[in-house]
Amino acid sequence: MSEKKLPAEMRTEFGKGAARRLRRAEQIPAVIYGHGDDVVHVSLPKKDTTLAVRTPNALLRIDIHGDEHLTLAKQVQRDPVKQIVEHLDLLTVRRGEKVQVDVNVVIIGEAEPGVVVTLEAPTVSIEAEATHLPSHLDVNITGHDIGDHVHASDVILPSGVTLLTEPETLVVNVASPALQDLGEGEEAEGEEAAEGEEAEATETEGEAAEEGESKPESAGESE
Repeated sequence: MSEKKLPAEMRTEFGKGAARRLRRAEQIPAVIYGHGDDVVHVSLPKKDTTLAVRTPNALLRIDIHGDEHLTLAKQVQRDPVKQIVEHLDLLTVRRGEKVQVDVNVVIIGEAEPGVVVTLEAPTVSIEAEATHLPSHLDVNITGHDIGDHVHASDVILPSGVTLLTEPETLVVNVASPALQDLGEGEEAEGEEAAEGEEAEATETEGEAAEEGESKPESAGESE
């Protein structure tokens, strides 16, 4: 994974108000931490930083007026609606140091015609050198047919990468459309039956209430 160099400025103001002012100035607040060092609060240029963290686990070299920090974008906070980058947590790393990260799984190839391929685990956890992290892991489904499964242990890893996800974790499932439709149909029938029973129970309660209201009052009650 290539490094992206970003210029940074030290931050001395904190809180939501300060963060909003930074964003209006086209800056993104961030923190640098790790290796027992004091946390460093910085601001980064919005456009270049947004482009840099499009790649998961981006390796960023932060330059604070000549003082450089090699970091890993450990957490990227985005606006849930606009998906604008709002804050970064940057983990200090060293060359040769191993780190644990989640990596995206990408399906490639074509399975046999007429099957449904489902990505059950979009990411897997790995351990690798911070400066040699894979951007993603490919799972080739070429020739796979109904009933085939790809587990985490089947994912081909680059040299120097160790799998941390449980080996038996289902990553890709290859199924029959008919079986999938049948399952959905059974679920729908179950929901309809439950709704029918609920409606019937409601109707019975209503009839009982009407009968109770229509009963004449006893002589004692009328007095």
